[in-house]
Amino acid sequence: MNIDYFFRKQEILLRNTSTDFVRQTYLMAMESSDRLIALIGARGVGKTTVLLQYLKKLDTKMLYLSADDIEFTNVKMYDLVDEFYALGGRVVVIDEIHRYKNWAQEVKNIYDSFPDLTMRISGSSMLNILYEKFDLSRRLVVKEMKSMQFVEYLESKYGKTLSRYSFEEILSVSNVLSKDLISKYPSLFGDFREYLKFGAYPFYMEGIDSYSEKLFNALEKIVYEDIPSLHKIDYSHLSFFNKLIFKVVASKKPFSVSIAALSREFGITEPTLYTYLDIVERASIFKFMRKMSKKVSKKPQKILFSNTSILYAYAEKFDIEVDIGTVRETFFTTAVDTVYYSDIGDFVVNGYVFEVGGKNKSFDQIKDIDNGYLVVDVDFSTNERKIPLWLFGFLSVS
Repeated sequence: MNIDYFFRKQEILLRNTSTDFVRQTYLMAMESSDRLIALIGARGVGKTTVLLQYLKKLDTKMLYLSADDIEFTNVKMYDLVDEFYALGGRVVVIDEIHRYKNWAQEVKNIYDSFPDLTMRISGSSMLNILYEKFDLSRRLVVKEMKSMQFVEYLESKYGKTLSRYSFEEILSVSNVLSKDLISKYPSLFGDFREYLKFGAYPFYMEGIDSYSEKLFNALEKIVYEDIPSLHKIDYSHLSFFNKLIFKVVASKKPFSVSIAALSREFGITEPTLYTYLDIVERASIFKFMRKMSKKVSKKPQKILFSNTSILYAYAEKFDIEVDIGTVRETFFTTAVDTVYYSDIGDFVVNGYVFEVGGKNKSFDQIKDIDNGYLVVDVDFSTNERKIPLWLFGFLSVS
């Protein structure tokens, strides 16, 4: 295979890559001085775009490769990079690398053979990339790309860079922040409603009419392509994942987990069930909620979808009405990092207790909790302990 084929394809891709909207957190991570970085995350979050935007900013000889390209399967990765290096190239990006057999070994060999070469790789399967990382532990830096925050959705819509706030800032001055943002962006609360349905993945910019279908197709590829190809799962067992997805949607409320009952219903052993649950969680379809406890339990207490867009997409496909309370809880658990269910209130985050609800939600359930807050679905609040739900979409992330 002539390397010119890949140069031509790269030129076309870069020419058609827009920089009108950039997810700066991830672009900056790619610009790090580390020689080898893996950008991982679910299908559709925009990994390819970030990698191409990274290359577009460089003023050096570069090479973009995708393991999805049928021509790439006909060549040896090491040999291609070797030829590129001989031509003076020093930056290589390999997209969807988990589709290349024995990728970890070849990346290790490339890293060791060309000490002044910079490599960026991406993969849609977190589980596979992280497993393979152990062969590259001294070399590979992993950056997880998450679905879009509400603040990023607003930035793409208004073409402006907006401030992020720490968890502590949101807790201490939410009334000031919410009033200030609402006054600057009067349609912000309506934008939040749109975001909940269409904002978690950047392909909404191609039009919201096809958004749910595109997202559903991406989720189908996770179930029918990524999971079986990476985990040696019998094709007949894939029905488990679809049945579980349907159960979670049909429950409307956050799905309560009974390991014994699910094991009997699906006809699989409990250890196999735990393995399958781990797979779908790491594939970013679900977010498993565990109760706050001193002991770390692998058993989830409840299951939510990883973001509200997934919830709405599956609900539309199955023609099931979405429960707004579940939407609110899904958004909150997506917006914050380490969150647990609580016996008092709904959630515990960093030692604080949160009760999530609509505008008429009262303090009754957390009235005796000094570090308790209401998270309410309103445009702004004058009460320091009542935080507008959407404001957690402005959390700063590392």
